[in-house]
Amino acid sequence: MPTVRLRVTANEDDNRALMNALLAIEGIEHVEEVADLMPHLDDDDSSSAGLPDDASPGYHQLEIEAPNDEGVRRVHDLVERAADQLSLVIEIVEEF
Repeated sequence: MPTVRLRVTANEDDNRALMNALLAIEGIEHVEEVADLMPHLDDDDSSSAGLPDDASPGYHQLEIEAPNDEGVRRVHDLVERAADQLSLVIEIVEEF
């Protein structure tokens, strides 16, 4: 079963909307937000801590299991539309 991995920069509501849309694709049974293991080098003692320019909407990693190549194509199409409509930054990391 092919797995598509995404990196998404979005707030919680937009990320949840994306995950629900992915689950609505016929044949998709598994959409999961996986733990973020990458350090983000946030420093609470920094003079710029908490400034609006330093804030981002949120970072999420998603794994989607597609039933076949057609399912992967549908995931790609939906992700592309969601990025345009919701102004999300989405990176397709890898597929296997």
